[in-house]
Amino acid sequence: MALLDPGAWTGKIFDGGWAAAGDGGVFEVTEPATGGTLGTLGEARAADAGRAARAAAAAQRDWAARTYEERAAVLRAAGRLFEEHAAEIGDWIVREAGSIPPKAELETHFAASLCYESAALASHPQGLVLPSAQPRWSLARRRPAGVVSVISPFNFPLILAMRSVAPALALGNAVLLKPDPRTAVCGGVSIARIFQEAGLPEGLLHLLPGGREAGEAVVEAPEVRVVSFTGSTAAGRRIGEVCGRLLKRAHLELGGNNALIVLPGARVADAVSAGAWGAFLHQGQICMTSGRHLVHESLHAEYVAALADKADKLPVGDPAAGPVALGPIIDAGQLAHVDELVRATVAAGARLAAGGTHEGLFYRPTVLDEVTPDMPAYAQEVFGPVAPVVPFSTPQEAVELASATEYGLSLGILGDVGQAMKIADAIPAGLVHINDQTVNDEPVVPFGGVGASGNGSRFGGPDANIEAFTETQWVTVRGEIATYPF
Repeated sequence: MALLDPGAWTGKIFDGGWAAAGDGGVFEVTEPATGGTLGTLGEARAADAGRAARAAAAAQRDWAARTYEERAAVLRAAGRLFEEHAAEIGDWIVREAGSIPPKAELETHFAASLCYESAALASHPQGLVLPSAQPRWSLARRRPAGVVSVISPFNFPLILAMRSVAPALALGNAVLLKPDPRTAVCGGVSIARIFQEAGLPEGLLHLLPGGREAGEAVVEAPEVRVVSFTGSTAAGRRIGEVCGRLLKRAHLELGGNNALIVLPGARVADAVSAGAWGAFLHQGQICMTSGRHLVHESLHAEYVAALADKADKLPVGDPAAGPVALGPIIDAGQLAHVDELVRATVAAGARLAAGGTHEGLFYRPTVLDEVTPDMPAYAQEVFGPVAPVVPFSTPQEAVELASATEYGLSLGILGDVGQAMKIADAIPAGLVHINDQTVNDEPVVPFGGVGASGNGSRFGGPDANIEAFTETQWVTVRGEIATYPF
């Protein structure tokens, strides 16, 4: 039987590591490129989330007491399984998420790497010896948070779930995973099945595919101590408000409207290559997408012409049927959002240099010229393959244009390194890439944004992951019982 054989999970949810019936109905898993049905999954409801949270809390205590060697062994086994089943899982990422095969390969490779890096977390030093004015030993140690809820999006469904699931489990926590229902197989079932095969004890990983009801329940469940959410800024604000009221920690990785700055003297052909990749990869459905192209006036006309020419030549189509550069937008609602922003921007006076059309869910890569900062496709996060281009004349103007947004996720600057460093110092952003575009990540780096792009929390690397998924406990030890005046 294949790892992801629909016959094993049709109409079910994975509750604690095994397929079980949920309280909800079922929903279809669809292929956006064709509209076909790939299978069905049980829809998790609030009652499912409540049972899962209670079971997770009970199982977590034993898991936290296991040796680091036992936890690390499960993570290493999961990493090997991701490598062994990369082709099968990758095919689901192509068909369910509309990804091109190289992007799917990146996700499976990244998932395996996250498991291996997280395996090392289990034995990473997790404490400090502190000075004390009293005759005692004073220690600060990190303890598992308990139950962690992971709410992940559709765009990079495997990576953006695994970057929280893997370190949370390695550090002794149990996990409730609520994937986006549009990618609940590649971003949910695949993870549950991998850890099931890797020997993760039952009760530690609960897959709860569903909509808003399930999402609210995995946030509000009293057993949950940490919520790790990746998604829209609007949803992140609501989750942050609930977690604040319930005194839970929320790690929020949200939207972005990222600037790519092209400095005078930059080689236009290279800048256009970086700009096209940053704007059009995975149909622009990435929080780090290069959504605002700020180009020095000396290069502006040449850059727009070359980027438009490249956009016109990029093949768009079903990524499962043959080589393409862009696949489908995830669904009709998202396509309507993208198209509306482009049309409104053109109506406001922008020039459509390339694209702006679609057949079904296949939206052509789009370049907009003669754009002003108040136009919709520039001012808002599009989450589609759209590159608005705005000229600037001075470094200070570039700083002002790039900073004039509520978001602060990723920044790319192409050109002279010395000038780029000065500009980078002046722009709020969680990630800065000089002489590279804005879409970058690695399993070992602290990832996250500021402002409306997140609450400053980070995922990735030992320090950020330990901070995210453990609590600090102060411990003192005396050689004899202390005595007091009364």
